[in-house]
Amino acid sequence: MITVFGSINVDLVARVAALPGPGETVLAPDYTVVAGGKGANQAVAAARAREGSGAKTHMIGCVGRDGFADIALATMRDCTIDLSAVVAVAEPTACAMIGVDPAGANQIIVASGANRHLRAAQLDDGLLGVDTTLVLQLEVDPGETWAVIARAKVRGARVILNTAPAAPVPPDVAASCDILVMNEIEAVMLSSHGNDPVEAARALSLDWGVTTVVTLGAEGAWAFEPGATWRIRALAVEAIDSTAAGDAFVGVLAAALDGGSTLAEALGRASVAGGLACETAGAQPSLPGRAAIEQALSRLAPAESL
Repeated sequence: MITVFGSINVDLVARVAALPGPGETVLAPDYTVVAGGKGANQAVAAARAREGSGAKTHMIGCVGRDGFADIALATMRDCTIDLSAVVAVAEPTACAMIGVDPAGANQIIVASGANRHLRAAQLDDGLLGVDTTLVLQLEVDPGETWAVIARAKVRGARVILNTAPAAPVPPDVAASCDILVMNEIEAVMLSSHGNDPVEAARALSLDWGVTTVVTLGAEGAWAFEPGATWRIRALAVEAIDSTAAGDAFVGVLAAALDGGSTLAEALGRASVAGGLACETAGAQPSLPGRAAIEQALSRLAPAESL
């Protein structure tokens, strides 16, 4: 069972010829409105990765009492994600404003809105047992996130924390997780061991006694666990929009581990999903299903043990 505690957004996505610099205004021909938010994206990625398996995914979050709420929840409903712990609050549904350039790079501003009201108390202890893989990010109140991690550790759940967007994580919280997933910026920010993200992730694994995974975009990813180091390459794709690639990676990694895969196997599925997500514009529309992931697995070499 996958339990996701985190953000639910709508995304306003504009494709631009070039991303704006400081003080610069750029024009886009139009924009699209799609469901997003790191928490919701990861829940959808996990659910699609295990579609047809009967595995259950639960989303814990908040939306507003506005028109954006239905958009934000629509894809999760289509994926039969359990939304019984999603609460409607007075503040508006969170909104991310995203610019995407022709190479697929993006700039994102998130107005947190309803996400600021997510509370640990919304998550029932029954969703934090030994058969649960708990997935969290850093787009909601950190104190509530830390409280959920502490409860999950006591109850024996597997805890996967995606340290995005980049923000400090207390060492005791990090040590209570099973897996930390970070990109190169986040790895360097969390570590005091220099500016090499791979060495930073290696050091964090040793410092905190947890498995760390650092994603490097087109360079793939590295994972460090006690006694083992893994490298997985990136799937070769023609990138259109990288907005949800990291969320695809995290959600599919969680789903694979929850389904009994080894870390090496899970890294392969996650890397494939992250690559496929870059081939389609938008966040949740880009997240691949189980069949697409399995079909593309043959295009990627297995994770290497180093």
